Amino acid sequence: MSTLLLRLEGPQQAWGTDSRFEKRFTGRDPTKSGVIGLLCAALGKPRQEQAGDGYPALAELAALRMAVRIDAGGTLESDYHTAGNLHPDGTGGVLMPSGKLRTDPVLSTRYYLACASFLVGLEGERSLLERLHAALRRPVWQICLGRKAFVPSMPVYLFDGLVDESLPAALGRYWPEDGGATREQGGRGMSAPPSQLQVVIDDPDGSSGDVRLDVPRDFAARRFEPRSVRWQMIDRPDAISEED
Repeated sequence: MSTLLLRLEGPQQAWGTDSRFEKRFTGRDPTKSGVIGLLCAALGKPRQEQAGDGYPALAELAALRMAVRIDAGGTLESDYHTAGNLHPDGTGGVLMPSGKLRTDPVLSTRYYLACASFLVGLEGERSLLERLHAALRRPVWQICLGRKAFVPSMPVYLFDGLVDESLPAALGRYWPEDGGATREQGGRGMSAPPSQLQVVIDDPDGSSGDVRLDVPRDFAARRFEPRSVRWQMIDRPDAISEED
C-alpha cells in the first residue's frame, strides 16, 4: 500500500457533518466527505456520477483509508449572514433544501475554524493515488477548504507527498519544522517542533465508539454512510524522551 499526503491550511476552514440552513456547523478536523469532495474538484469529477465517465468511482475514493494529523487545531469562530436574491420586480428568492422558494431574507450563523492546519493521509493502491497526486498539482476546479470562499493559504499538493509507506508511518515521517502545532498561540516559527501530535484515523473495527456520518455515497443526492474513527498520539521520529 501507498499513502498520499495533503496539506490543508488556511485562514478559514469548515468541515460540516450536521448542518441546517440557519446553522452551519463545523467539525474540529476535516471530514472524509470534505476531503473526497476536494479531490473530486481537483479531478474535475462532476457531482452527478456516471458509469464509464473516465473518473475514479466515488466508491473507490471513499474506500481509501484516511487519517488526519492535527498540526494546528485553530480556533472556532462564527459569521452572521443574511441571504436573499429578490429583484426590484419582486422575483427571485432563496431555494431552500426542501425545494421551497423563500422570498424573505434568510438569516444564518456559520461556524468555521480560524488559522488551522492539518496533514491528511490517504492509504490505497498507488495507481489511484498517483492520479490524485497529479490532479492536486494541476486542479481542474478551484480547491477550497470546506466552503467555496475558504481557499488554502499553502498548496494542498506536496511534491513529496506520495510515498510507499503505511498511513501511520507516512504521517510520522512528514513532520512540521517550525512549531506549526502551536501557531494559534505563538505564530509560525515561534516555537520548537512538537514531540507529539494528535491523529484521528479510520477504525474499521469500530472499537473506539466514535462514529461520523461522512462517507460519501452520492454527492448529488447528499447520501452519506457512517465511519468509525479512533484518536491516537504520534511521536516525532527524532524525539528523545527526557529523564526526570
